[in-house]
Amino acid sequence: MLNRSSSGTRWRVRPDGPDKVTGQLKYLTDLSAPDMLYGRVLRAAYPHAAIRSVWTERALALPGVEAVLTWKDVPGLNRFGIARADQPVFCEDRVRYTGDAVAAVAAATPEVAEYALQLIEVDYEPLRALTEPDEALAEGAPQLHQDGNLLHRSEYRRGDADEAFGMCTHIVEATYRTPRQMHTYMETEGGLFVPGEDGRLTVYSPTQHGLMDRLQLARILAVPPESIRVVSSPIGGSFGGKDELNVQPYGALLARVTGKPVKIHQSRMESVRAGLKRHPMTIRMKTGADASGRILAHQVKVLADTGPYATLGAEVLNFATEHAVGSYAFGAVDAVSISVFTNNGMSGEFRGFGGNQALFALEGQMDRLAEALGMDPWEFRRINLLPPDGTGPFGQPISVTGGALKVWNALKESRLWQEREHLTESGNRPPWIQTGVGAAFVMHGAGLGYGIPDPSGGRLLLTQDGKVEVAFGFEECGQGLLATLEQMLVEMYGLDASDLRLVIGDTDAVPDSGSSTASRATSMMWQSLKRMQKPFTERLLAAAAEAASVSAECLRIGNGGIYDIYTQKRVMTYQELAAAGKDPLRAETSFAYPVSPTERIGAHYLYSYAAVCVRIEVNRLTGRIRLLDQFHAVAAGPVMNPQGYLGQIEGGSGMALGFTLSEDAVMEEGIYKTGNLDTYLIPTVTDLAGPVVVLPIEDLPEGDEHGPRGVGEIGSVGLAPAIAAAVRQATGVWLEKLPANPALLQDASFLGRKGETV
Repeated sequence: MLNRSSSGTRWRVRPDGPDKVTGQLKYLTDLSAPDMLYGRVLRAAYPHAAIRSVWTERALALPGVEAVLTWKDVPGLNRFGIARADQPVFCEDRVRYTGDAVAAVAAATPEVAEYALQLIEVDYEPLRALTEPDEALAEGAPQLHQDGNLLHRSEYRRGDADEAFGMCTHIVEATYRTPRQMHTYMETEGGLFVPGEDGRLTVYSPTQHGLMDRLQLARILAVPPESIRVVSSPIGGSFGGKDELNVQPYGALLARVTGKPVKIHQSRMESVRAGLKRHPMTIRMKTGADASGRILAHQVKVLADTGPYATLGAEVLNFATEHAVGSYAFGAVDAVSISVFTNNGMSGEFRGFGGNQALFALEGQMDRLAEALGMDPWEFRRINLLPPDGTGPFGQPISVTGGALKVWNALKESRLWQEREHLTESGNRPPWIQTGVGAAFVMHGAGLGYGIPDPSGGRLLLTQDGKVEVAFGFEECGQGLLATLEQMLVEMYGLDASDLRLVIGDTDAVPDSGSSTASRATSMMWQSLKRMQKPFTERLLAAAAEAASVSAECLRIGNGGIYDIYTQKRVMTYQELAAAGKDPLRAETSFAYPVSPTERIGAHYLYSYAAVCVRIEVNRLTGRIRLLDQFHAVAAGPVMNPQGYLGQIEGGSGMALGFTLSEDAVMEEGIYKTGNLDTYLIPTVTDLAGPVVVLPIEDLPEGDEHGPRGVGEIGSVGLAPAIAAAVRQATGVWLEKLPANPALLQDASFLGRKGETV
């Protein structure tokens, strides 16, 4: 078990921990430079409007203003987007949401830059705003793009669902709605953009994929990618929200035009307006079982609001479809998902990547069917789990771990689940406080999936000053990557932390490791270190043997240097070895993330599994739900960093608690009504005051070559359905819309009644 009182585990001080907790660490948006200018972006005044003309003359004439840019000043591609370059850097003739950029300025002070924005005159012709996703495909709807309002359609069918429903004795149907959730990272979007005398541009800006940012910026600036350096660590939080470009195009363009460093740092309100959010989804499900509890048919219809541009909306929809089918052996499946363009805020990549929405709905169906059958909800799940023969949601081959049944058993034996049947409605509590225990079973695919480029790699080098330099193209987003990397090197190579130099997040200094997304970084670092361990060790020992005139077979690497395996005495330090060497001692590896042998785009090969159990109480006078206790059984392979592992599950569950109970970036007619964190309520430590117990299931089948699976997301996907199940036990009310509305739980007429739907 892992919790904050765990003992006997490999607790270590995080390399970046002391500077973070003391406030000494500088984030990229804290940086400054001599003669630095301040950049600001003029955003759209309407969620949908035609641009008749833009006048910048008054702003350019303002003392202190050094540049005012519009789309005419973009030398290359006036578009960006990871998967589909459809978002304008600057809008030419139309704005499609209030976060769209129309112009940007650079000035000597932030105040002058802000005032200059007010002097830019834009003549708009307001157009009808498309704000309801179900209207996007209706006849007569405004067409937001040349190809229409449909971003993506994902379908999966197996068997004849209509025929299978005819054989069911019990059928449940429900519609689930999930919110537009903010990432609410501590460090909002921003950065420092520094032009060099050699014509190169250095970008200090938070991102989860520096090499992809470099490629996109090169297209916009019409320069070779090698002329741009992106430094992307450390980051004050991301959770997917900084995976896509945000302020980088504007800072880069302003720096190139002015020839001076430019700093842009968005306020929280501008971050809300222009930044990505979790996709709001409406998910309709119909699921049927026979009298024995076997699920015979499952129908899914997903409608996702992607906002005005694509980013990774299609990929999120694919993931949601996969996980809406999930880990159950449905006899027949009919799943149709669509993602549509609207004039609402931008939706995009977010921790869980569509799994949060899909699993809230899927697990809700499991609980409803179990109740209709009069079966124990956990036993009902067991008899319908996919067989452990290596088949995924789409019938694709997957890596077999046995993790599904292991987490199922672990939860069944957990203290919380054992308490479920012994809850009382009174005890020492007032009668309006009702307690419930609920559980959810979830799986989460790691990596980008079949058919999507997913490269990785790393490099080891003994430097001239005797440090073992470890280089990866990943970013430290606050997830503890540096600590995990250090832990792996200490345990796998026998090195000490003082022997190491960790290099990440700098496109000039690292190999292509792929994106720091999709729960892939830990797995890919482990794979890289395994691949490099033998060649790097052999090269160090061969060089040491030559320098010391001994046999390499008598030597080993260790803490501080090379050791004699018989006497255990150190033969030479790494500094001495580096000084004696003629050529650099290094090892490199390059490979791709493992994928399933399938032709289903986005289908995954590696999965983590988790079972989540919670105890909650509902105050029927206020309608508020309070989380009291959590248990997570997680099968994700070996634990590399215990406190990092626990921190990811705790952090993910905190984010999921907001998704479930309080967070919703409300929009009306394309305008955010929640513009800051004073009215957008995220959970605090007091909301997570109860114990979080994590049981890591580390064993993998003999011969498994993939090692640890990431846990950055799986802790965030199971809490919502578990809380919904607990609310049902406590109050008799089904939760179908998130966040839970307290007003619908506090009505005194609900007391003691069963069967209401919220």
